[in-house]
Amino acid sequence: MTTPRFSTATERDALCGFLDKQRAALLRALDGISEADVRKAPTSSSLTLLGLLKHNALWERRWFQVILAGRYFPDEWPHAEGGADDDFALGEHDTVPHWLAYYEEQVAAGREIVAATDLEAPCAWPKLAHRNLRWVLLHMIEEVARHAGHADIIRETLDGTRAT
Repeated sequence: MTTPRFSTATERDALCGFLDKQRAALLRALDGISEADVRKAPTSSSLTLLGLLKHNALWERRWFQVILAGRYFPDEWPHAEGGADDDFALGEHDTVPHWLAYYEEQVAAGREIVAATDLEAPCAWPKLAHRNLRWVLLHMIEEVARHAGHADIIRETLDGTRAT
């Protein structure tokens, strides 16, 4: 995923551009790293680069498709048992190619929803119906930026690579 220059001519352009900038920063932390290293938690935190990618992929889907657009996925959060507590947990079938492809699919789906939705449109999920698309975009900028920062620290700890 590349981050082209983005326009700040409109509020929507700015919000979407800043979110894409943070998404790209998260993915840069995965560039050129081994499958073994993406699973390592080199700090006192239990976070891993792959766990961060997985978590962000799941929440891209949840925020834009479930909470904002009201789509229903019966075997997934919030309908499935277990909730969202294990988003960072990794199994033997969790791989960078899998979660990277899934992340990119969810980002594309989210972009389509955002493009077709008014910034004032309320969230479809009843518990957050008092929030709107603008709030979701701001929240996602905040969350993805936070996790991109975590990823920067993890990557630098693993092999000295710093984000550019």
